[in-house]
Amino acid sequence: MKRLFVAVKITPDEHFLKNYRALRYALQLEKISWVKPDNFHLTLKFLGKTPEEKLPDIQKALQEVVSKHKTFTLKLAGTGIFGSSYKPRVIWFGVENDMVIRQLGEAVLNHLDKAGFHRDRQNFVPHLTIGRINKINHKKMFQKALAEHRNDFLQESVVDKIILYESLLKPSGVVYRVASEFPLG
Repeated sequence: MKRLFVAVKITPDEHFLKNYRALRYALQLEKISWVKPDNFHLTLKFLGKTPEEKLPDIQKALQEVVSKHKTFTLKLAGTGIFGSSYKPRVIWFGVENDMVIRQLGEAVLNHLDKAGFHRDRQNFVPHLTIGRINKINHKKMFQKALAEHRNDFLQESVVDKIILYESLLKPSGVVYRVASEFPLG
């Protein structure tokens, strides 16, 4: 069994990292597990524990997806949370003008659904998870920091492939290993 997910790799530029570090600094008193910049990605579909004999079906489905989609540019901007303002769970950076990434995400979900990986009930929301919240000690400071970064422009990224990743849980943290790459049409 392999723990798998499909994603778009995001390689942060210096401007992006400056904004990321500023947000981390503003929230340094909170208990947040921050994602390492090397691990930044935009998840298209989390497959979870997957039998190895399913790999050919996954690869075929993803190959069909990329054959119908061209390279495009993604604009990363905005900061938000998942969960309520009283109990936030995740901090994310957003995607502006996200029609193309939404179409790609929907295609991934639809093709993998046909291959036996059922869709979640939730709609695909393009985002980049940057932190998982364990506990907020200073709610007003937390909300103020988010408000100050709500409209940050981060960077533009060229999306020219999707990646099937294996997620390896190590004592030092999660490691993402590229299992397969699928260049866009």
